[in-house]
Amino acid sequence: MKEHPLRTTVIGSYPFPSWLEHAAEHLAAFGPDDIAEMQDDAVVAALGDQVRAGLDVVTDGEQTRFDFNLSFYGYLEGIDLESASPRRFGPPAHDQRGRHAITGPLQAPHGLGAVEEFARLKRLAPAGPTLKASVPGPYTLSGRLVPNDQYSDRWAVTEALLPIVRSELEALCTAGCTELTVDEPSMSCYAHREDPARFVDIFNRTVESVAGKCRLSTHLCFGNFKGRAVGLRRYAPMFPAFLDMQVDEMHVEMASREFAELEIIGQIAAKMDVAVGIVDVKSYYIETVEDIAARVEACLEYAPADKLSFAPDCGLSQTARWAAKQKLANMVAGVRAVREKL
Repeated sequence: MKEHPLRTTVIGSYPFPSWLEHAAEHLAAFGPDDIAEMQDDAVVAALGDQVRAGLDVVTDGEQTRFDFNLSFYGYLEGIDLESASPRRFGPPAHDQRGRHAITGPLQAPHGLGAVEEFARLKRLAPAGPTLKASVPGPYTLSGRLVPNDQYSDRWAVTEALLPIVRSELEALCTAGCTELTVDEPSMSCYAHREDPARFVDIFNRTVESVAGKCRLSTHLCFGNFKGRAVGLRRYAPMFPAFLDMQVDEMHVEMASREFAELEIIGQIAAKMDVAVGIVDVKSYYIETVEDIAARVEACLEYAPADKLSFAPDCGLSQTARWAAKQKLANMVAGVRAVREKL
């Protein structure tokens, strides 16, 4: 349940400390106990920044993952890990990421690692904030796998991954996770050229066994690879179909789009809670407390306070830590200023 109106939250990822970036490039130099210690320390650092900012909902910052989803492929059986990317140099874009060949039945007999991440978060987190875990959805995960004779296209790969993701969500609920985000940015990026109702069906079958057992949310954004979007940045193609997603809260990216289509939060709020992205993670402009307060008040023109939460547009992993800390602190202060007026 929401603690109060206008709560503050995050999507999931948070920038690595600089020492962790360096260590990740030299893991062969460390033993398993060294690595476990580094993981704990990194999560403590991410939690400390979020708690000091005053967030109502915190995560582990996905400090033990590569990107928000790349580490999950290491848990899958039936694939060859990453072929070389087709383009290695030049301006950053998604064609600089390699893909994984499918070599057999897709399985994850030991899970996807999110349960272990949540156990670490529970062990290290202070009392007070709500703890949130996040798992990428099957359609988004399917994008890095190359179809073959057994899985003829992306839809077939998605269907094979769906029960694997569903099982991970069930295990998280069993482990005591009460707030859970299923990230499906690829659905947002391709809704303008695919059937949005088909996406909704995939999503709902993924979450059907955990809906009602925890506070369930999804994050609809347009990509943030090295601070760059990948999809057509319009929500109109998704709605009204996406209103049938079985979630308690839907997060939408607004700040980087200058709050275009802000009125759509009214449609969402009529069906579920809505978390509005009011901090631009792709920009190094540090939103002031006054900026944040004005943005919250603009949202209140379309949706009631008891339906609203506020967050950055996306995960913060592609934003320098010094900026992420200040953006979160100002976000919390601006939201609190409006909350106090109410």
